[in-house]
Amino acid sequence: MSDLRDLYQEVILDHNRSPRNFGALPQCDRKAAGHNPLCGDVVTVYLTIADGRVSDLRFEGKGCAISVASASIMTELIKGRTVAEARAVFARFRGVVTDAEDAGETPDQTLDDDLDKLQVLSGVREFPMRVKCATLAWHTLAAALDDKGETVVTE
Repeated sequence: MSDLRDLYQEVILDHNRSPRNFGALPQCDRKAAGHNPLCGDVVTVYLTIADGRVSDLRFEGKGCAISVASASIMTELIKGRTVAEARAVFARFRGVVTDAEDAGETPDQTLDDDLDKLQVLSGVREFPMRVKCATLAWHTLAAALDDKGETVVTE
């Protein structure tokens, strides 16, 4: 189990040091901002939607390693998916990192093979304060998909 934790920590650190799809997307169709006031994480998610698919997705911001890694992994997994698929991936991820039973849902602590990258973040479930770090970019993605122009706040 220690080897698995070490691997997960290394993946998180790698995405934090070298985040994928990091930077503004000047020609985006939609964008949303997110803020976690408890730890100071901030993120902006930029989307380009073409033919019902997320054709491009980038983010910028700053925060803890979990927040940055989660945003980085999110961009890799969501780019190219339909809007409906993007929402479904977020719902599955949320079920893995939160106690879905508290919300009257059945928790789903497993992910399909194509979503296994998100498993590295499943450990935050044991640390409620870190769940907000891991899900900030995802909630911001949902706001960008909804195109509401509101800032997402984790409080």
